[in-house]
Amino acid sequence: MTFKSFDGKELHIHEWTEVKEPRGAVQIVHGMAEHAARYEPFARFLNEQGFVVLADDHRGHGLTDPESLGYCKGDMFGDILRDEAAITDEIKRRYPGIPNFIFGFSFGSFITQAYIGRYGDKVRGAVIGGSSYKKDFDVYLGTVVAGLMPEKSPAKLIDSLSFGAYAKCFPDGKWISADPENNAAYEADPFCGFVCSARFYWDFFRGLRGLYTPAYAAGLPRDLPVLLISGAQDPVGDMGEGVKKLRDYYERAGMTNVTLRLFEGSRHEFLNEKQDREAKWGEVLAFFERNLG
Repeated sequence: MTFKSFDGKELHIHEWTEVKEPRGAVQIVHGMAEHAARYEPFARFLNEQGFVVLADDHRGHGLTDPESLGYCKGDMFGDILRDEAAITDEIKRRYPGIPNFIFGFSFGSFITQAYIGRYGDKVRGAVIGGSSYKKDFDVYLGTVVAGLMPEKSPAKLIDSLSFGAYAKCFPDGKWISADPENNAAYEADPFCGFVCSARFYWDFFRGLRGLYTPAYAAGLPRDLPVLLISGAQDPVGDMGEGVKKLRDYYERAGMTNVTLRLFEGSRHEFLNEKQDREAKWGEVLAFFERNLG
């Protein structure tokens, strides 16, 4: 499906909607340097439980921009955030009367963090996966470094300083996953693992700087159910410590329904690892079911 977003940009939308009587709708927001089709097994699982699922390939990703992976003109963080709000509205138009949820992973989790501060009243609950509390000097340094490069150029230095550092956390260098099959599939996928542009990182770091501010906290719906879920050995979440800081931040901001779940032995892509898959998928499903209302 092709969806025309708020500014006329055409986004490729993946749909898993073969559900006779939907109980709810789930909107997936994928990560950096990947694409939404990778979530098909999880989406099919949710279909079996009565949930329709939709997910876009973001600007500069997948089938939305296959010829310019990692780059799209405009504010790549802010525009993707507005895309997700527009997709939510489309889901609500197509499936009126059923609760809808958002599930953001990795880069998509930071989009989702921003989303609940601006559009949290649009959804019944939010799952923030593979995430962290990102308020540190690296965010400011990254903004400076990205601003020194031509916007379309691959940001190889930033890529090596971030992903390269993550890889050093493990003897096998595989920070993406503890599952060899998942790692091999990621590495073989032409829509995965590319180096994003300086423009992408510039906008990403600026987007992160908009989180955890007084204005952001004021926009958070205090009673919105939120599930923070990650691998306990995920370097993006500082081996769980960054996820705990995010939980603590939301609770200090007055949110009253925040749940934290860390899976021991799992790295970044906990959702795609075979180990304890039933428990991981079940945890997310249980969150949706608890909040159907």
